[in-house]
Amino acid sequence: MKKVIGMLFCLLPFVPALAQSPEGNREFENYSRQQTEVVTKAFNDKNYDLLLSLLLDWEKQYTALPQEQAKIYSSSAGEGIYYNLACTYSLLNQKDKAVDYFKKALSLGYDDRAYIEADTDLDNIRKDKRFIKLLAGMPKKDSYIEILQKAAGYAPADTAGLPRFTYEPMSNGRLKSVREYFKLDSVAGQGDEISKIIRLKTWVHNTIRHDGNHRPECSEYDAMDLYNYYKTTGRGVNCRMLAIVLNECYLSMGFKSRYVTCLPEDKNDADCHVITCVYSQTLNKWVWMDPTFNACPTDENGTLLSIEEVRGRLIENKPIVLNEDANWNNENKQTKSYYIDIYMAKNLYWIQCPAYSCFNAESPYRNNANTYISLTPGEFDGFNRSGQKIVTHDPAYFWQAPE
Repeated sequence: MKKVIGMLFCLLPFVPALAQSPEGNREFENYSRQQTEVVTKAFNDKNYDLLLSLLLDWEKQYTALPQEQAKIYSSSAGEGIYYNLACTYSLLNQKDKAVDYFKKALSLGYDDRAYIEADTDLDNIRKDKRFIKLLAGMPKKDSYIEILQKAAGYAPADTAGLPRFTYEPMSNGRLKSVREYFKLDSVAGQGDEISKIIRLKTWVHNTIRHDGNHRPECSEYDAMDLYNYYKTTGRGVNCRMLAIVLNECYLSMGFKSRYVTCLPEDKNDADCHVITCVYSQTLNKWVWMDPTFNACPTDENGTLLSIEEVRGRLIENKPIVLNEDANWNNENKQTKSYYIDIYMAKNLYWIQCPAYSCFNAESPYRNNANTYISLTPGEFDGFNRSGQKIVTHDPAYFWQAPE
């Protein structure tokens, strides 16, 4: 099935993202958000007959849109619905209909050949002559790893005058509240620094559900409010909010950490992913912690990797190992071939994070006046997202050790 995980919606790993446009159909958008949960549950439960019924109704709602409004969604909801119908018919071994819907998805612009080739849901039609012809006719595109390999390199630069990355101290009262409210000393448990870092990541993953299509409507975006929003409404939160929760947990326990937005090269791609990185004194480096997927990649020797190291190893074709318990909402196991080689390879072209890592850094009602700093390759300057202010091409500056 089509797995999309995106920007501020940061998205469900299954259902297509929705275009957000003032000319769009809000009724259709609301319907689609509601369908997201039931469709995803049917897929996870392997209830393919129900899944087919839900997707066909979604298709009916999409095709009933006025032509001009349908165009708004053609590159997101439309192609996703058709691709997922192709997968569902394939899983039901209804090959003719599977190929027909696969063709429809391509006609709307679906062109992720690397994902198509890796998607086991299409295995029942891989030997079908029409499918083979459609796949062969797709334009050749660089894989996401090849795009990284062709990117310009980083470069040392004069960073005098640029702000240092700073971190709210654990002694501040609001971070003390996070530590006490969640009883994080008990969560982190006994043991070494690395085991505590991993336990905190896994606890956030298991405590708050991810819903990539949903930016929460709560008064503040701090760990306690986000947790209570989920417990009260039953609605999960997107990956940005999960990374913010984990970041505050780390800060409250005395670990220097940041939440980092990982972004693609394509400015028209609204999908990105947000993870947390935490500084390990033991390893003397920043390490990758993803609460959405309970993911913490390592090298072949089991040593945790940083964002910079994962990106470099993708470029150099060096081994990367994904932890066995990486998963989405304890329902879908993640694989290295998808999570690292496709999804994160796409979203490691450039990265961005706030200069000041603190409690409630992105409150919707308070002017925190934070500065966002982007690390980009070569002369690539990114594109305006999340209030971008400063661009650097110097990884030594961006990944400076905390004071």
